[in-house]
Amino acid sequence: MDRLSKEHRSWLMSRVKSKDTTPELVVRSLLFAMGFRYRLHDPRLPGRPDIVFGRKRKVIFVHGCFWHGHRGCRYGRLPKTRVDFWGGKIERNRERDLVNLQKLDEASWQALTVWQCELKDLDGLADRLYEFLTFE
Repeated sequence: MDRLSKEHRSWLMSRVKSKDTTPELVVRSLLFAMGFRYRLHDPRLPGRPDIVFGRKRKVIFVHGCFWHGHRGCRYGRLPKTRVDFWGGKIERNRERDLVNLQKLDEASWQALTVWQCELKDLDGLADRLYEFLTFE
């Protein structure tokens, strides 16, 4: 049983953003501090990646663990209510993410996925981002 009323839950879910999320802003500030410049949400690329490095042909997706079904992560667990709805929704998100990654690969773009839970270790994340962007 949901603790919130239907109206309150609806209002709360309407506040969830798809762009400029806190995890995305953290990753962008890390990249900017390292001297990298980028474009945001290029609609010409599959999946509309969060961060795009056009000359390098590299993109970064910043995924929320819940919304994109991060397996093995405590934040990626399904709610106990409406399991069929949430399970189907998250699985469709995972399938769409996989198709977008395949399309990018076919178009010779490299992609990196950063998960929300990875923001707990900013030094490790910064190393991972630097390695992805500097090595071919």
